[in-house]
Amino acid sequence: MDALPNDGDPSIRDMLAVNMRAARAARGLSLSEVSRRSGIGKATLSQLEAGTGNPTIETVFSLSRVLEVAISDLLDHRPRGGLTVVRGADVEVLRGEGIDLRPLRRIEAENSVFEVYDQVVRGDAPQRSQGHVGIEHTVVQSGGLRVEVGGRTVDLGPGDYVAFDAREPHSYTALEAPVHSVLLLQYRAGERLEGRPHPLTPLTPPAPGT
Repeated sequence: MDALPNDGDPSIRDMLAVNMRAARAARGLSLSEVSRRSGIGKATLSQLEAGTGNPTIETVFSLSRVLEVAISDLLDHRPRGGLTVVRGADVEVLRGEGIDLRPLRRIEAENSVFEVYDQVVRGDAPQRSQGHVGIEHTVVQSGGLRVEVGGRTVDLGPGDYVAFDAREPHSYTALEAPVHSVLLLQYRAGERLEGRPHPLTPLTPPAPGT
């Protein structure tokens, strides 16, 4: 993903408004039906589609799950090719209950789409998700992180990696805050919109000694 410049380009709010309307229309869903499936109020959804709402991580991930599209399909930031430099200070932060996400890059390769995020787990609250499209990969850079997926729990430290099917309910909790990490979301291009399960189902902690 390209960085979000402070001036000139649309904000996350503006991008979400346009792409949410398009994704909802493509699936033939009313605002009332999206509200029912996501648990987000119809008035809130209407504000988001009008570009006047204040989207959070929880909102965007819930819409990704209900509309069965990639996060980047809702935020729509595409690399232009060549040398790509993303300055963290220039990237708009998507904030959740316990996590700050900065979208860095969208990568398309054959039948897969990858989204790269700078992720900070703040430690003031767990970050919970009811599930969303994609396979989630996280590499911890500093701090201590607890990941729970479908009732299974693994604790991670610097250099550790975990991967799991993000359609399952999951949560991130900082054991040593703040936790700095890289989040990679992977989508199989032919499966994203069809609701089929991904092949990576079990919680996969780092192997001993690695």
